[in-house]
Amino acid sequence: MTERSSASGGTGLPASIEAAWGLRDRPVKGPKPGLTLDRIVAAAVEVAAAEGLSAVSMGRVAKELGASTMSLYRYVSAKEELYVLMQEAVMGVPEPLPALEEGAGWREAISQWAWAQRRMFGRHLWSLRIPIGGPPASPHMVLWWEQGLQALAGSGLSPGDKISVILLISGFVRNEATLMSDISATVERKGISAEEFMARWERTVRRLVDPVRNPELASLLDTGVMSEPGDPDYEFVFGLARILDGVEALIEKGAPS
Repeated sequence: MTERSSASGGTGLPASIEAAWGLRDRPVKGPKPGLTLDRIVAAAVEVAAAEGLSAVSMGRVAKELGASTMSLYRYVSAKEELYVLMQEAVMGVPEPLPALEEGAGWREAISQWAWAQRRMFGRHLWSLRIPIGGPPASPHMVLWWEQGLQALAGSGLSPGDKISVILLISGFVRNEATLMSDISATVERKGISAEEFMARWERTVRRLVDPVRNPELASLLDTGVMSEPGDPDYEFVFGLARILDGVEALIEKGAPS
């Protein structure tokens, strides 16, 4: 049995957030349980890493643990709660930002923050498929936001603009990581290199594009730039720099003359 005063532990918080913060009571009576919350989450992460988030279900995780599906519900109330705990496990505590420790400017600090997020997602691409249910509320997500706000502390931005910048950069990081993940999955499924994938795409589009209706695209294809090998990080570097240029312009616009 599980001792708890109510389904939400009496805090009024969503069950998944209570679980992430350790505010929910766990089984304490009866024989020593063979399961732990950490084991359940670790098994779910292993399934997601091997087969994708869609493969994660309470039944599948129970099978991996050699337990009954119902036994998992003594620890996790629903799959959505499990998703939150899985995300917490892989996000971890954000790595230190050298720019903060060295007293560098806001631009370098928030850039390092964005790159750290990208590396985290790169190690756990499946986590990008977890639905976003609201503002950050779990422990590690709160720590990531706190670090981002610390990076912007000396920027001169208003509190509201700091939040907007955090959302803008986080969205860019997630979008770029998701796009690269999807392309990589397609390349892997086809069993070809990324260069060959782009070359095939270019050949296909060349056959379909009408120079009269699509003059700019036809001209672009004639340059061969789409199939040239390049830096895999270029688009991220380019996009992040343009975002930060915009933030810098916003700061300068708001500065007293």
